[in-house]
Amino acid sequence: MLLNTGPKPIPSKSGLLTTLAYKMGDEPAVYALEGSIAITGALVQWLRDNLGLIKKSSEVEELALTEKDNGGVYFVPAFSGLFAPHWRSDARGVIVGLTRYANKGHIARAALEATAFQTREVLEAMQKDSDVELTALKVDGGMVYNDLLMDFQASILGVPVIRPKFSETTALGAAYAAGLAVGFWDNLEDLRANWQVDKIWQPSMSPEKRDLLWRDWLKAVERSFGWVE
Repeated sequence: MLLNTGPKPIPSKSGLLTTLAYKMGDEPAVYALEGSIAITGALVQWLRDNLGLIKKSSEVEELALTEKDNGGVYFVPAFSGLFAPHWRSDARGVIVGLTRYANKGHIARAALEATAFQTREVLEAMQKDSDVELTALKVDGGMVYNDLLMDFQASILGVPVIRPKFSETTALGAAYAAGLAVGFWDNLEDLRANWQVDKIWQPSMSPEKRDLLWRDWLKAVERSFGWVE
């Protein structure tokens, strides 16, 4: 995830990376704060390939929808440690909150929610470093077509989540930069005119429930620490 911070690089004090976002021609360079998460879509693949809970990755949403919530189950996918903002190589994956009531639907929900929780961790770090309050989250990539995940992402952040009509933003950005370089487009305003919204999810969770889920997620993350000595 990237947050544009303008022409001045901001050294992170919250576990993020300060990186160059882009530089167009003779214009000043633009910098960003960057946060990386190790396991997101790969966790759905793990449910498919290692546990056999689903046959296709696209089936995870249907399985998760068999339950109305996570049943108190939290899945921290620290399979190779935790990246931003924790940077804990000693962490390993944990599933916590299991009871006899828990089933594969709860685990599927917990797996999807893990991406949303980790996104909030990175975005909170970005807000601390930049003093910029998040008003909306623009998303891209394969997982944005999971409506359940996008709905939960909006709710756990408390802000709208916006999916563009063309979701492969990295490839599109490279094509735009090349087009500007050869004169196919005249300026950045031409590119902004091309951007279109596909769908917007609004928060649908009470602040009290959001805070409760967030508190339990942070407890689950702490349980993942210290497994490798």
